[in-house]
Amino acid sequence: MPFNGFSPLISSQLQYLLNHFPHTIQIEQAWSGTRYFPGSLDRFTLLIPYCLDYIKWDIIYNAEFPLAAPDVIFGPEDDGFHPFLVVGREEGDSRLVKNSLTDWNNKDPSRLLALVMELRDKYRSYQERRVGEVDDDRLKFEISTIISREGIEMHMSSGVEKPGEVKFAVPLMDMNINKMVLGCPWSHPQKIYLQVIYPVGRKYAPAISAPRLKLMCTPELKALFSIDEVKLPAWLDGMCMAEYLPHLEELLQRQVLEAVTLIDVRRQFIEALSPVIGRPLEADPVFCRKASFLVCSGPFTFLVHFFLSTQFPKQRPSLMFQSIQHFNSLGMPVKSPLITEYLWSPRWEPSQMAERMSDFLVDESLNFKRHCNESQLQH
Repeated sequence: MPFNGFSPLISSQLQYLLNHFPHTIQIEQAWSGTRYFPGSLDRFTLLIPYCLDYIKWDIIYNAEFPLAAPDVIFGPEDDGFHPFLVVGREEGDSRLVKNSLTDWNNKDPSRLLALVMELRDKYRSYQERRVGEVDDDRLKFEISTIISREGIEMHMSSGVEKPGEVKFAVPLMDMNINKMVLGCPWSHPQKIYLQVIYPVGRKYAPAISAPRLKLMCTPELKALFSIDEVKLPAWLDGMCMAEYLPHLEELLQRQVLEAVTLIDVRRQFIEALSPVIGRPLEADPVFCRKASFLVCSGPFTFLVHFFLSTQFPKQRPSLMFQSIQHFNSLGMPVKSPLITEYLWSPRWEPSQMAERMSDFLVDESLNFKRHCNESQLQH
């Protein structure tokens, strides 16, 4: 599908980039740089994932010269990044190297993807070089112990306003989570990372302390596994990353395997509801996180939406009632607030959970019917 406002040549390259880039890439903004083709967009800002954050690069095409290669403008903090310039040993000895721009073909939709991927690889090497030049013995030791791990990214930030720091993005666990989920809908591999941040450049810093640590993951993984529920192991005095990571990975591996088994636990609960309140009208077939049922209480008919967290059955389902007979002033169905308080035990068998839920729905339906009638009287 073409992007509105872009020429077909630029549109096809953008589409190819978004569909084939190995990570989720975004367009932050787009604008026109020509007065002769008003409304014709020919430049845009890309948000490119790097080191668990985004780098912003402006891609500048020229609508007046559609066959020309685009220019790329990097962020102001990367004024030392010259990816296609090789500086020789002699002063003033520098040359351009062959790259994705030298044989540019605007009619090839894959060219922009090749350019962005090449630049990102060079940016990664540039940041590794910057980090390697930091005069910090502890940091140099940390790098020496983990540099052999595949996929590590690092970033050096510094400025007048804030103290310098080095950020590491460390991919964890060599396991294919996508293959563990039956009917997996994910288009990108799901990963868990440890973000490690070391302060640098502090000549009079206090005694060595633990780095700042944070678990992060690809966004889609949250449908299966809640990173926020993971308690990180303690970082002991004198510990380095090479010692810390195996303990963390062992913990995560157990929890991810448990999260996969909990899909079946949620599925069994939803299936156990069918004999007592009827088959679901709609249900999440992959992660079993949501299900909707049509329920009747005498002549009163309503929907019940079940929302199951990744912590089910430790955490009880949240419920929402929705009338199919009562509407507010905007013509929208009347709904209940989210219901999270009722009798529940994670130790019950699925059949007992379903029976107790059915009893609760019978009692709560009276309160919801009263709520619906009062809502209509107010309008």
